[in-house]
Amino acid sequence: MRDVALAAEVSTATVSRVLNEDAARGLGAVAKVSGATRERVLAAALRLDYKLNHVARSLKTRSTRTIAILAPELANDFFMALAEGIEQELGKAGYMLLLSSSSNSADEEKRRLGVLSQRLVDGIIVVPASRRGEHIQAIADGGTPVVLVDRLVEGAALDCVLADNEGGAYAATRALLADGFSRIAFLGGNPALSTAQERLAGFERALADAGLTGRDVRPGGMGIADGYRLMDELMAEAEPPEALFAVNLLVHLGMERRLLEEGRAALGRFAMASFDETPYSPFMTACRYSVAQPAADMGAAAARLLLERITLAGASAPAAVPRCLRLDTRLIRH
Repeated sequence: MRDVALAAEVSTATVSRVLNEDAARGLGAVAKVSGATRERVLAAALRLDYKLNHVARSLKTRSTRTIAILAPELANDFFMALAEGIEQELGKAGYMLLLSSSSNSADEEKRRLGVLSQRLVDGIIVVPASRRGEHIQAIADGGTPVVLVDRLVEGAALDCVLADNEGGAYAATRALLADGFSRIAFLGGNPALSTAQERLAGFERALADAGLTGRDVRPGGMGIADGYRLMDELMAEAEPPEALFAVNLLVHLGMERRLLEEGRAALGRFAMASFDETPYSPFMTACRYSVAQPAADMGAAAARLLLERITLAGASAPAAVPRCLRLDTRLIRH
């Protein structure tokens, strides 16, 4: 920095102000150095190949301008859409995003949360891997702001952003009922996850409103292999249901894969609805309806909540009451 100051004929304090303003330009920082002086400093820094040492700077400021997202898996389109929304919102505020996966394990989630908080990330957005959240609350209580997205947990009182899971499942089931189907089965789901619980509640409410007292619920997981297995079991039945509701995209993909193995004629055996709309949903020909979640909007909302928490923590302001935002879903007919 002294070399840059000498080359630009300014003080080291001026160099520091210019470079810090430049680093914070995405935050709408007000320039404290004149334009000509600023350009001279930046030109000298460029000529001498000088760069701020962000690691050293973070030790002083206690801020790395980095946010982490911890998701159950990274090969899931929905979680990547969430991350995209988070990153776009963070970019406006001059933050970077780190991605990490818990591999659908509560133990791994706990370990990774500990590692992330020790690496001095400014905050963490968590898609919980299990029903319990005491270990997540402990991270927040330790001073690292945390926001939950997509799923709720027991044992934690934190800001959260969710989709209207019950409303989306209700709308899709009502659409199948309106098409004349009364024997409808709900496929997939993990009872430990709030998303699966809420979607099942919407399915059951739609049946009840239609005056149907029976329920055909077949839990068994949230992955492609689970959907494949459940469909395989259905196809072996003498009188399977007429219509099917898949708890999520991955279960739906497994179901469609099993149908495709039987040939094109098998695709007309069932009418399907599924949670999660994707750009390739129209190619899954057995699916009549899909429920679109505003994943990018959910990510952006979670990022804004977290940035507000970070600001409050930096100002040593009293903690605000946790807020829970629930965004609307949209039913799409294929």
